[in-house]
Amino acid sequence: MKAAVVDALGTGFALRDVDIAEPTGHEVMVEVKAAGLCHTDLTVATHAFADFPPPVVLGHEMAGVVAAVGPEASAFTVGDHVVGCLVQWCGDCPACLDGRVYRCDRPEATLRDPGREAPRLSRAGSPVTQGMGLGAFAQRALVHENQLTAVPRRLPFAPAALLGCGVLTGAGSVLNGARVGAGETVAVIGAGGVGLNSVSAARIAGASRIVAVDVQDGKLRRARAFGATDVVNSATTDAVTAVRELTGGGVQHAFDVVGTAATTDQALRMTALGGAVYVVGLAGSGGDLKLSLPRLLLQQKRIQGLIMGSGNPRRDIPRYADLYLRGHMNLDDLVSRQIALDGIDAGYAALRDPDVARVVITSF
Repeated sequence: MKAAVVDALGTGFALRDVDIAEPTGHEVMVEVKAAGLCHTDLTVATHAFADFPPPVVLGHEMAGVVAAVGPEASAFTVGDHVVGCLVQWCGDCPACLDGRVYRCDRPEATLRDPGREAPRLSRAGSPVTQGMGLGAFAQRALVHENQLTAVPRRLPFAPAALLGCGVLTGAGSVLNGARVGAGETVAVIGAGGVGLNSVSAARIAGASRIVAVDVQDGKLRRARAFGATDVVNSATTDAVTAVRELTGGGVQHAFDVVGTAATTDQALRMTALGGAVYVVGLAGSGGDLKLSLPRLLLQQKRIQGLIMGSGNPRRDIPRYADLYLRGHMNLDDLVSRQIALDGIDAGYAALRDPDVARVVITSF
């Protein structure tokens, strides 16, 4: 099959012929119909990560059709439409049994044992790393069934691909992590793909004031279309002062989708007494956050890191798909461009344009 392979760090994505194994155990073969370009994949393609040595096939926002199932796979049948998710969960540990699959103790249970089993992907007899158990930048993906969720067949593939990461993370942070309630106030720092889904979810939750904060006016204009009641350009305005003035003293929930020490500090200062800050994104190493313990205590604030929107894919992805199909969640405007498998490098370059939300591969 054809796959976009990172042969060496920083060399980009090259179209190669890659061999893919037949499904065994709980594995499912998926014919990939759409794969979103997430910045996490670009980071892995340009920086050394022990878990993803090149050559590697990346891509973790995936939608497709089940082409074959392994002998122990029971959740899907051939022809099912599915969405992939990078949350790898065993299904048996205490966290999984409690429904908190994003805290799974044994995510490696979704992978092949390199000491006993042949690799899922190979080239000329040598293993090719499969990124995050998915490897969606390819014509087909061989995936453990726990990393897949069935979706309605009438759901278009391009927006469906975004459900497993950008939507799950952004919307889930608001609905699962913070549990924003009707009438509450929200600030979202970072109006990229994940931030837009946080804005959208805050609107769905009934938040009375939703303030989007970013340094680019193009992203802020889009945030209004997703439900932001107010926008603040932090490159030209003191965001903390602006948010506190707009909300009469600060928001109850502040989401840092950027993930730097500076943006988390902003989030802390723009929350009201008893407010909460949720760190959703992580830019590079993020840095070290300095806290005033007396201020934290006296202002009764909370800081929480959220992974994958505290999401349970089998519960949440169908929920978001239903919201979209009923016209309550905007996914179409997340898909700014659709490209071919050999256009990934140009697609990532396009993401630097503030008017581009997400780029999705739809031609394989």
